[in-house]
Amino acid sequence: MVTPPNRWTSAANRTGLRREQRVQIQISTDKNVHGSDELIQRIEAELQSTLSRLSGHITRLEVHLSDEVATGGGSVDRRCVMEARPEGRPAVAVTHHAGSVDEACHGAVRKLESLLESKYGRADHRKGGESIRHMTEDSPR
Repeated sequence: MVTPPNRWTSAANRTGLRREQRVQIQISTDKNVHGSDELIQRIEAELQSTLSRLSGHITRLEVHLSDEVATGGGSVDRRCVMEARPEGRPAVAVTHHAGSVDEACHGAVRKLESLLESKYGRADHRKGGESIRHMTEDSPR
Protein backbone atom coordinates (compact mmCIF):
# COMPACT_ATOMS: atom_id res chain seq x y z
CA MET A 1 0.00 0.00 0.00
CA VAL A 2 1.36 3.41 -0.90
CA THR A 3 -0.01 6.50 0.79
CA PRO A 4 -0.36 9.82 -0.94
CA PRO A 5 2.36 12.30 -0.06
CA ASN A 6 1.88 14.27 3.13
CA ARG A 7 3.49 17.62 3.73
CA TRP A 8 4.29 19.59 6.82
CA THR A 9 5.54 23.09 7.06
CA SER A 10 8.43 24.29 9.13
CA ALA A 11 9.67 27.79 9.56
CA ALA A 12 12.75 29.81 10.45
CA ASN A 13 16.10 29.69 8.83
CA ARG A 14 19.36 30.85 10.40
CA THR A 15 18.73 34.53 9.70
CA GLY A 16 15.45 34.49 11.57
CA LEU A 17 13.39 35.04 8.44
CA ARG A 18 10.50 32.71 7.95
CA ARG A 19 10.53 30.38 5.00
CA GLU A 20 8.29 27.47 4.22
CA GLN A 21 9.89 24.09 3.78
CA ARG A 22 7.75 21.22 2.64
CA VAL A 23 8.72 17.70 3.65
CA GLN A 24 7.12 14.99 1.60
CA ILE A 25 6.40 11.76 3.49
CA GLN A 26 5.73 8.55 1.58
CA ILE A 27 4.82 5.34 3.42
CA SER A 28 4.63 1.97 1.69
CA THR A 29 3.98 -1.56 2.94
CA ASP A 30 4.39 -5.01 1.48
CA LYS A 31 1.46 -7.39 1.03
CA ASN A 32 1.92 -8.90 4.52
CA VAL A 33 1.69 -5.64 6.49
CA HIS A 34 -1.67 -3.90 6.75
CA GLY A 35 -1.09 -0.15 6.34
CA SER A 36 -4.14 1.22 8.16
CA ASP A 37 -4.88 4.94 8.30
CA GLU A 38 -4.23 4.87 12.06
CA LEU A 39 -0.77 3.34 11.57
CA ILE A 40 0.11 5.87 8.87
CA GLN A 41 -1.03 8.79 11.05
CA ARG A 42 1.04 7.51 14.00
CA ILE A 43 4.16 7.16 11.84
CA GLU A 44 3.69 10.62 10.31
CA ALA A 45 3.13 12.19 13.74
CA GLU A 46 6.26 10.55 15.17
CA LEU A 47 8.35 11.64 12.17
CA GLN A 48 7.04 15.20 12.42
CA SER A 49 7.64 15.52 16.14
CA THR A 50 11.05 13.83 16.15
CA LEU A 51 12.53 15.39 13.01
CA SER A 52 10.86 18.82 13.14
CA ARG A 53 14.12 20.53 14.09
CA LEU A 54 15.82 19.12 11.01
CA SER A 55 12.88 19.63 8.63
CA GLY A 56 14.53 22.66 7.06
CA HIS A 57 17.20 20.36 5.63
CA ILE A 58 14.97 17.44 4.55
CA THR A 59 12.93 17.41 1.34
CA ARG A 60 11.53 13.88 1.42
CA LEU A 61 11.08 10.94 3.79
CA GLU A 62 10.29 7.43 2.62
CA VAL A 63 9.15 4.65 4.96
CA HIS A 64 9.01 1.01 3.83
CA LEU A 65 7.34 -1.54 6.12
CA SER A 66 7.69 -5.25 5.51
CA ASP A 67 7.30 -8.65 7.12
CA GLU A 68 10.48 -10.63 6.51
CA VAL A 69 9.11 -14.03 7.54
CA ALA A 70 5.44 -13.89 6.60
CA THR A 71 4.67 -17.52 7.36
CA GLY A 72 7.00 -18.17 10.28
CA GLY A 73 6.48 -17.49 13.94
CA GLY A 74 9.73 -15.64 14.43
CA SER A 75 9.87 -12.97 17.11
CA VAL A 76 11.85 -10.41 15.11
CA ASP A 77 10.27 -10.42 11.70
CA ARG A 78 9.02 -6.87 11.09
CA ARG A 79 11.31 -4.47 9.26
CA CYS A 80 11.14 -0.72 8.84
CA VAL A 81 13.44 1.03 6.37
CA MET A 82 13.49 4.83 6.45
CA GLU A 83 15.20 6.97 3.87
CA ALA A 84 15.70 10.71 4.23
CA ARG A 85 16.67 12.96 1.38
CA PRO A 86 18.45 16.05 2.70
CA GLU A 87 18.42 19.10 0.48
CA GLY A 88 21.49 19.16 -1.76
CA ARG A 89 23.08 16.14 -0.09
CA PRO A 90 23.06 12.38 -0.63
CA ALA A 91 20.15 10.35 0.71
CA VAL A 92 20.64 8.38 3.93
CA ALA A 93 18.78 5.27 5.06
CA VAL A 94 18.37 3.23 8.24
CA THR A 95 16.80 -0.17 8.96
CA HIS A 96 15.34 -1.51 12.18
CA HIS A 97 14.01 -5.01 12.88
CA ALA A 98 11.52 -5.70 15.69
CA GLY A 99 8.65 -7.92 16.75
CA SER A 100 5.93 -5.44 15.75
CA VAL A 101 5.50 -2.75 13.12
CA ASP A 102 5.21 -0.05 15.79
CA GLU A 103 8.46 -1.09 17.47
CA ALA A 104 10.26 -1.31 14.12
CA CYS A 105 9.07 2.19 13.16
CA HIS A 106 9.98 3.68 16.52
CA GLY A 107 13.47 2.17 16.36
CA ALA A 108 14.00 3.35 12.78
CA VAL A 109 12.89 6.90 13.67
CA ARG A 110 15.39 7.00 16.54
CA LYS A 111 18.19 5.69 14.31
CA LEU A 112 17.33 8.19 11.58
CA GLU A 113 17.24 11.05 14.07
CA SER A 114 20.68 10.07 15.39
CA LEU A 115 22.14 9.71 11.90
CA LEU A 116 20.75 13.03 10.65
CA GLU A 117 21.82 14.82 13.81
CA SER A 118 25.37 13.53 13.55
CA LYS A 119 25.66 14.24 9.82
CA TYR A 120 23.71 17.44 9.37
CA GLY A 121 22.59 18.75 12.76
CA ARG A 122 25.86 20.53 13.38
CA ALA A 123 26.22 21.89 9.85
CA ASP A 124 24.97 25.34 10.84
CA HIS A 125 26.61 25.44 14.25
CA ARG A 126 30.15 26.51 14.84
CA LYS A 127 32.17 25.46 17.84
CA GLY A 128 31.69 27.85 20.70
CA GLY A 129 30.40 31.38 20.45
CA GLU A 130 31.74 34.40 18.68
CA SER A 131 35.48 34.81 18.58
CA ILE A 132 37.11 37.41 20.81
CA ARG A 133 38.77 38.75 17.68
CA HIS A 134 35.40 40.04 16.48
CA MET A 135 34.34 41.64 19.75
CA THR A 136 34.48 45.39 20.26
CA GLU A 137 35.48 47.04 23.50
CA ASP A 138 31.90 47.89 24.39
CA SER A 139 30.66 44.30 23.77
CA PRO A 140 29.34 42.42 26.82
CA ARG A 141 31.67 39.75 28.09
